[in-house]
Parts: sequence; structure tokens; C-alpha cells
Amino acid sequence: MEQIIYTLNDLIWSNALIVLCLGAGIYFSVRTGFVQIRYFREMIHLLFSGKSSKKGVSSFQAFALALSGRIGTGNIAGVATAIGLGGPGAIFWMWIIAFLGSASAYIEATLGQIFKEVKGGEYRGGPAYYIEKGLGIKWYAMLFAFVTIISMSFLLPGVQSNSIALSVNNAFDVPVEYTGGVVCLFLAMVIFGGIKRIGKVAEILVPFMAMGYVLLAIIIIGINITEVPTVLKLIVSSAFNQEAAYSAVFGSAIAWGVKRGIYSNEAGQGTAPHAASAAEVSHPAKQGLVQAFSVYIDTLFVCTATACMILFTGQFNVLHPDGGFLVENLPGIAIGPEFTQNAIAVHFPTIGAGFVAVALMFFSFTTIMAYYYIAETNLSYLQKNDTQKWPIHVLRILIIIATFYGAIRTAQVAWTFGDIGVGLMAWLNIIAILLLRKPALEALKDYKKKKDAGEDPDYDFEGMKKHYSKN
Repeated sequence: MEQIIYTLNDLIWSNALIVLCLGAGIYFSVRTGFVQIRYFREMIHLLFSGKSSKKGVSSFQAFALALSGRIGTGNIAGVATAIGLGGPGAIFWMWIIAFLGSASAYIEATLGQIFKEVKGGEYRGGPAYYIEKGLGIKWYAMLFAFVTIISMSFLLPGVQSNSIALSVNNAFDVPVEYTGGVVCLFLAMVIFGGIKRIGKVAEILVPFMAMGYVLLAIIIIGINITEVPTVLKLIVSSAFNQEAAYSAVFGSAIAWGVKRGIYSNEAGQGTAPHAASAAEVSHPAKQGLVQAFSVYIDTLFVCTATACMILFTGQFNVLHPDGGFLVENLPGIAIGPEFTQNAIAVHFPTIGAGFVAVALMFFSFTTIMAYYYIAETNLSYLQKNDTQKWPIHVLRILIIIATFYGAIRTAQVAWTFGDIGVGLMAWLNIIAILLLRKPALEALKDYKKKKDAGEDPDYDFEGMKKHYSKN
């Protein structure tokens, strides 16, 4: 059975998907005039503007909700995995996919805003909505919704809970079953409180956990400040096959950098548009720009911080594709969050393992919250009749079960399931936004025109939705 799972994962994550992700990022960067650079200051300004309403959350809450999905296990265990399988050069390719993916994130988030709907008194939107309304392909929209529900409720939660359980076990010797049970208890308390509660929790937890983690990383970088040029040189030279020690994993560096970069920042995957659609904004480009900025926070800040801590301290192994190790600095240590735990422990022996465990707890818990929100949004799309509440209750129970099961299964199986979920969604969504790019590109032009005229850009959502919609 496991071999079938691994074969399916290899098929989904073939070179074709890597080329598609990189190609889409390059295309959208060029078509938007490199929006990720030109509008960087505007992104920060928009982040803290706007207010929530009865129908939607504020820009910052939507940003926090999307960031809660982006910042998670991928930033700690995912970075360690990228280094362990692709060498230091994998980090460079994570940077590249983040930079290019920021443009893709703008496109998908803006499309989510343009084609959002009001259901149950709240804004709902995402790829399923813009595929149906914008492309007019009902079966494709339903397929995306179905795949997303399966991914968010069954395939992906286990990656997060598994990393929590393993790190807590390593730090405090707590059985994984106990940790899984506690995580599920708190998850149930939040998700049964509704979407608004998720937004409120994310708004509080995400900035706190991100700043705390990055602050510790900055301290460690400061301690090793003289090593920064050496580490940066190692990352870049390894990425271009200029380091003999890592030449055997040159191809793997690209593949795992892109793979783990997408897993971490989710640009183009189709998850962030769900949170973006929930925002109350006067113009869709505003939330598109905010979501583009979240990619920077995730990969260029948080992932880089993790990579620096690991590489500064030398607390990593690199597997040889043909078996054995290219580098083995940690004998007997599996690829995963223990790289980061050991890295922090070099400078802070008493808190290293514990701090990472707690950070993972916050990171991963808010990610599971975001998964539930996305699954619920797509269930609402398929259901159409929101008067029937039992499907929602079934979904809540299923994601709690999947979270507990993930906590007690092996890390390799958990990550493979997660990669399958990410890959399936990326295939479906990237093709969709390439076909439906025009409304998002025109929204950016409209936003720029009104900003240049000294206006606070607004947008005729209903009129434009009718204009772009295809039956």
C-alpha cells in the first residue's frame, strides 16, 4: 500500500509540475510588471488598512488567516527536509519560487475577491468559485472543491500534527498519542466556534508566533554574523552546482526547493484565495497585494531564518540519492524538525528542543485551523443548500480524526500524503489561473489608474462579476 502512495506522489510531483509552477510565476511576474517589487510599500500600507464587517473579516485578519495556512511545519520541518534531500542549494530555489510565487499569489487572491459570493451571511470564495463563474466549467470547479476537501480534511492535517507530536516527544518525552489528543481537543473548541472565531484566533496567534521565532533566529544570526557571507555563498554556489560536496544532489536541490517552497508558502496552490475572499475591501487588488506580501513573510523571512540556524550550526545531514550520506553531522537523526531543535540547542541548550516544539505547536495548530476553513468553504460550494448542517459536523469530526491519526503515524507517510494533497491542488489551480488571468491583470491596471489619480480605489464587484462571468 505504501509503495502505491509513494508512486502516486512521484507521478504528481514530476518535473512537469515543477516547470508549471516556475513557468506560471515567471509569466505572472512579467505580465504584472513584477508586482512583487513595484507595489512592495503599498502591500505593507494595505495590510493595516480596512475594517471587518458582518460579511467579511479585515484585510489583516484575512492576511493572518492565510498566513496561518502558510506558516507551519513547512517552515521548520519542511526547510530541514529540503536541506536534507537537496543540500543547502535547495534554499536558493525556495527563495526563487517565493519571489515568483508572490505574483501568482496576487493573481489567485484577486480572482478570489472578484468572484466571491455571500453565503450564510459571510463572504465565501476561492478557486471553485472563480473556476465556475469565470471559466464556466462547472465540472472542473466541482473537481477542485472535492480534491480540496479531501486534501484539507484527510491528506494535509496529519503532516502538521505529526510534526507537533514528534517534536514534543523529542523535547519533553510525551507520548505522541497524548499530544495528538490535546491538539484535537483544542482544535474542536476552535472549529466548532465558527469562521469568525478562526479569524480572531489567527489574528492573535500568527504575529506572536512568527515574531518570537524570527527574533530567536535573529539572535542566533547575530551570534554568527561573521558566518553570514559564508553561508550565503554556500547556498548560492550549491544551487548552481558549484560545490563539489553537493554535486550529487544538484537536481534534487531544484526539485526539493520548489517542492518545499510551494508546500510552505502555498503560492499557486489555491489555498490562500479562500482567506482572501473573506476580506472586506473596496478593491480586489488590495487583498491581492496583501496576500502577495504574505509569501515574503513565510519564505523569505521565516524559512530563511530556519535555514540560517541549521546551516550556521552545521546541524544537518544530506542524503545521497543512491543511498548513504553526502554529509552526516547528526548520526542517527532523521530528517525533520530535530535539525532545527539541535541547531537552537547549540546556542541555547536548555531551551532548544522545547522552544521548537512550542513554536511548532503554534505554527501547525493555526495551519490546521486554516485547513478546516478551506475545507468548509469548499463544502459550502458543493452543498449549495446551507440549511443542512450535518455535512459540516461530519467534516469537523473527520478533520479531528485525521489530525489524531496523523500524530501517531510515521513522518514519511504523513509527508507523502501531504505532498499528494498539495500537488493535486497545485495542478488544478495553476492551470485555472493561467486561463483566467485577465480579470486579475485588469484589476491591477484599474487600481494603479485610480491611485495615480489620487483616489482610494473602489470596484464595482457585482458589475464586474457579471461582466467576466461565463455561463
